[in-house]
Amino acid sequence: MSAAKIWVWFCAYLNCAGWALSAIHQLNAGGYAGALAIWFVVLIIWRKKERGYILPCLRWRKICSRFRKPFPLAFAILAAMAFLGGTIYAPNNYDALAYRIPRVLHWLAAGQWHWVHTIFPRINTRSCGIEWVSAPFIALFKTDRFLFLISFISLLPLPGLIFSVFTRLGVRRRVAWHWMWIVPTGYCFLLQAGGSGNDLFGAPFALAAIDFALRAKDSGSSRDFFTSVVATAMMTSAKTSNLPLLLPWAIAILPSLRLLSRWPLKTLAVCAIAVLSSVAPTIFFNARFSNEWSGADLHRGTTGTDVFLRTAANSVFISLENFAPPVFFPARAVNEMISRSVPAGLSMRLREVMTGKQAAEFTVPEMQTEENSGLGFGVSTLLVISFVAAQRYRDRRHNDPSNWRRWIRWSSFIALLALTTQYGLTVFCRILTPYYALLIPVVLESSGQERLVSKRWWRAAAFAVFFIAAALLIVAPARPLFPIMTILSKTRTTPARIREVYSIYHSRNDAFAPVRQILPPELKVLGLITSDDPETSLWRPFGSRRVIHVCPEDKAADLKVGGIEYVLVKTEEFEFMFACSLDDWVKRMNAEVIRVIPLDLRASVGPRDWYLVKFRENSRPSQTASD
Repeated sequence: MSAAKIWVWFCAYLNCAGWALSAIHQLNAGGYAGALAIWFVVLIIWRKKERGYILPCLRWRKICSRFRKPFPLAFAILAAMAFLGGTIYAPNNYDALAYRIPRVLHWLAAGQWHWVHTIFPRINTRSCGIEWVSAPFIALFKTDRFLFLISFISLLPLPGLIFSVFTRLGVRRRVAWHWMWIVPTGYCFLLQAGGSGNDLFGAPFALAAIDFALRAKDSGSSRDFFTSVVATAMMTSAKTSNLPLLLPWAIAILPSLRLLSRWPLKTLAVCAIAVLSSVAPTIFFNARFSNEWSGADLHRGTTGTDVFLRTAANSVFISLENFAPPVFFPARAVNEMISRSVPAGLSMRLREVMTGKQAAEFTVPEMQTEENSGLGFGVSTLLVISFVAAQRYRDRRHNDPSNWRRWIRWSSFIALLALTTQYGLTVFCRILTPYYALLIPVVLESSGQERLVSKRWWRAAAFAVFFIAAALLIVAPARPLFPIMTILSKTRTTPARIREVYSIYHSRNDAFAPVRQILPPELKVLGLITSDDPETSLWRPFGSRRVIHVCPEDKAADLKVGGIEYVLVKTEEFEFMFACSLDDWVKRMNAEVIRVIPLDLRASVGPRDWYLVKFRENSRPSQTASD
């Protein structure tokens, strides 16, 4: 498990380094070069002290023999396919391009973390775990092409962590060995492994937190105990929706708390690392600058307080999205039927506690993508089949003597229940990515599972799961593993919807390229009025231009003093955000619209007009957006 341990500490180190470099205004390529040099020196010393050698001893014969077996080989092929997709395609995860990468670019441009001046609060209020791991890649290489490696590396330790956690929670070794290769083929894992999403990023930390807590109880080792603490911190830093998973970790670590008295100085040092690498700094700044410690209003986007209705709706969503076929051609007809079936009164109540029309009408996706996928049809169906079939072979004399272990297993469901009462998003299944592996041991604890995994029909069903996952990776719109754009360019019979979806994913990484082409080549600063759009494209090539958000209270003269001569304006929802029409705002700012650029940024929305505004030379200092 040394590889998982190194990954936990490395990510925590980068989080601490990010805050430290910000404090001394050295958040740049030079600062990260020095920080990484220190890390590698410490790693070499640690490895030599622990094992007597510098690099991990890779027993190639054992590794090769393991991957000759069908189940590991199937997982290796799927992982290789995900890696291939990441190398071929630039990152196109919408949230990453809209606020996770831009916030890093804003910080690097300023040389430190800061609360970004913007009307798009998500760029500030989200936890910073994956951003601090991304920052060195962007600072040193001036590109986002390597960011998929973070997700891909997060996929690799899952089999080992799953096996260790499952066996320590009562799943038999033979059963755990088979499922350690099946569970990571869930669509939420595989589809994100070649991209820049941050749900998969938290999954190995959630497992490592429980695993090293259970190890510490048996070993009494400070390294196991402290690794569990740091992994838990990184789990919360990856996503605030992981906070309920502190419950199973607290139960798992409870028997080992007596060990704290052995290492008081180490405990203080590790606690400092854990605080800096956790969600705690984000909570502090959220409370200071926005009066909302969690950003919960952004997570839910709802005003209703009917937690029972929200929980029931989320339970339906979990079932629909996890058991929906990977490609569901009749989705539109089914969605229309569901829409007609939901009573008007219930639909209105759902809109109060859930976000958007899709949530209120239980919309089923046409295709599983990294933005909407949970564990997925294959793994979910096999779990249900296995649970039911195992009852036939169950030894009813078997009892689990450990109440403590039983509490850990079921506390994950309590954590899930707590989350369902708070979230009202249509992408709820994707948010549960770190939860799935911790929920599964309850399904597999039956003694009948050991006989079941040896059945020929069950193994055939497992390989069907691998095959379906491979097919989905091949046709996934974000990273298709066949020349889809060439095919679309040579045929006119492809349905318009398919053509649009693949085309938008293909161009999303550089969605604002048409805007950059008309900007003056020497332009160093661009103003932007936006909310939830793939801003990253406007920064390209990284380091050549700075993007500054324009807010309703900004004065025209102050913007010009800040070097802003051009402002790109999103017309959609402009009146709602600025409390005036675009024409009125342009006049009050003594500016003029010089270009209208239609951009198709979302397949579900279609093309929208963007306005490029230029300030006139005679802007008066007294003019404001509100005078």
